[in-house]
Amino acid sequence: MLRPYNLAKWGKKDLEPILGKGLGEGLNYVKLVDMSSTSATSHFTHLIELLELEAVAEQAQLRREIARQDQNSGLRRLVIREETWGLGDRLLLTLAPKNQSESLPWSRLDVGSPVLLIEETGRPDHDGWRGVISRKTRETIQIALSHSPEPEADRPTFRIDLSTDEISRRRMIQALTKAAESGSGRLADLRRVLLDERPPYFRKTRPQLTFFDDTLNLSQKNAVVHALTAADVALIHGPPGTGKTTAVVELIRQAVRRGETVLACAPSNMGVDNLLEKLLEAPEISNVLRLGHPARVLPRLHSQTLDQLVDEHPNVQLARKLRKEAHGLFGKADRFTRAKPLPGEKAGLRREAREMLAEAADLEQRAVTQIIDRAQVVCATTTSLSGRLLGERRFELCVIDEAGQSVEAGCWIPLPWAERVVLAGDHCQLPPTILSVEAERRGLGVSLLERLMITQGETLSRQLTIQYRMHEKIMGFSSVEFYEDTLIADPTVATHRLIDLPGVSSNSLTETPLTFIDTAGAGYEEELEPAGESRLNRQEAELVARKVCELLEAGLRPSAVGVITPYSAQVRLLKSMLPESVEINSVDGFQGREKEAIVMSLVRSNVKGEIGFLAERRRLNVALTRARRKLLVVGDSATITVDPFFARLVDYFEQHDGYRSVWEDLV
Repeated sequence: MLRPYNLAKWGKKDLEPILGKGLGEGLNYVKLVDMSSTSATSHFTHLIELLELEAVAEQAQLRREIARQDQNSGLRRLVIREETWGLGDRLLLTLAPKNQSESLPWSRLDVGSPVLLIEETGRPDHDGWRGVISRKTRETIQIALSHSPEPEADRPTFRIDLSTDEISRRRMIQALTKAAESGSGRLADLRRVLLDERPPYFRKTRPQLTFFDDTLNLSQKNAVVHALTAADVALIHGPPGTGKTTAVVELIRQAVRRGETVLACAPSNMGVDNLLEKLLEAPEISNVLRLGHPARVLPRLHSQTLDQLVDEHPNVQLARKLRKEAHGLFGKADRFTRAKPLPGEKAGLRREAREMLAEAADLEQRAVTQIIDRAQVVCATTTSLSGRLLGERRFELCVIDEAGQSVEAGCWIPLPWAERVVLAGDHCQLPPTILSVEAERRGLGVSLLERLMITQGETLSRQLTIQYRMHEKIMGFSSVEFYEDTLIADPTVATHRLIDLPGVSSNSLTETPLTFIDTAGAGYEEELEPAGESRLNRQEAELVARKVCELLEAGLRPSAVGVITPYSAQVRLLKSMLPESVEINSVDGFQGREKEAIVMSLVRSNVKGEIGFLAERRRLNVALTRARRKLLVVGDSATITVDPFFARLVDYFEQHDGYRSVWEDLV
């Protein structure tokens, strides 16, 4: 039976048998807690309540950001320069500063950001119009809106504010409601398996496959075969560097070979684009379609998007002509003239305009239907799927990659269109990002993948075990802490070092895979960012910058070095110190990425031993496993080792001759 979940309830003894030695101490994993009802309805109601708590937290954060924001840095006093129409009656509105000689000021708004367009000169109580930034230049910004703005002023000016993504939340709530109310059919079957109300079915006969990718290792092959034999649900557990996406792509290729249609999803646009790029390399897949707003798709993949393919369809030019004429008729009907209109004249114009819009929508929908029907694989983020596009279609296979990074509600969105589902990811890496402390405490941060790994993992999952990224000593700590010491470094990477790269000279950094520089006692104190909530450590940043320069001077290319720090203020500080060609980002920004050398700045250094969200060990697991040949960590052991996880980390560096005091570096 299913029970809703609470966090921080399992101790070390509970977790070690499931997830490996050392995981229990202070780790926010889940424990099943009876919250008075075990019904499916209560489970979905509980998730909806948590989504609503998260919405409140997002709104509060947005208000704080707007309050901190310098009014001169926002996008204000804009006027409309151009209106065009895109797919699905989407209005593309181009705005620019009222003073045509000015450029747009700097702002945090970027392509793909959800925004509110607000009339400055009109109704002060109007909430504005929701949209997405679809294009941005130095002089103009384009917003895609679902409805045409109707300003009150004759010559209105507008402002653009960052907004929360309410569309995604509404789709999650609709998916949960639909799953809860489904009494029969395939969705109800999948729900029973996912809620552990009936066991999953697997075909007894294993398919005899000829694998497309002859480099697959045995664990990858086993995972693919396991997923193909699943009649309902299967999990592919892919620790860092183990070729999870390679296995997922092989699974999709095998499904297409069997004549199946595939819905391939991920919670992020980057995750979907990563899958799409690899699928485009598969010669047996001739038709892959990318759903979603083009503003959120990599430019090099625009040719695969529904918008572009529809734009090239012969129906669409006629649809746009009809739509333009319709809006002209609406304008004519609403325009006041000196001559009194004939009785019913305005109503007739509006009726004719509505008929034109209906015809345009029908032409466009027929084009959309034809394009989707031809696709062997449809790629999309989980939250971009809608019945308006997919209708009553069924996909024999739905794959959700990076499923551990999605809240459970997000993974229910694709299921009404799926015959069976495969979740791929790693619940020991980045969890979903949750802002609400209360929602996190009550289980919103528990992904569907994580819940299934804990409740049914032995039956549903297959783990990949050979990793192709890291030197074995870089891999070793995470393997013991998170994966029961099951990871094996492939011989091609097991002993590789920076010194083995062409043009790299020998020094203490390039010859060894591990270095921890301990700043304890050096007075490298952390501080709060001025007028912000993030933290930075100036002296530690100077040390990190110096070590990066040593790597570059040894011959390492800037693109081969990455700097990771958990704090955005430290990211900004380091970017001011190092060349732009060196990538500096948060842990989340490096998810799914790798570099030859990674330098980590832990930032925290205080007399109280407070480590903040360094305690989020799954994020640290991501950071520690991005390096191929060199992992260099800078931190204050006196502060961080109050947490047993970091005590074990420092011990691990010492055991492998990687520990150095900052005083050695300063001599």
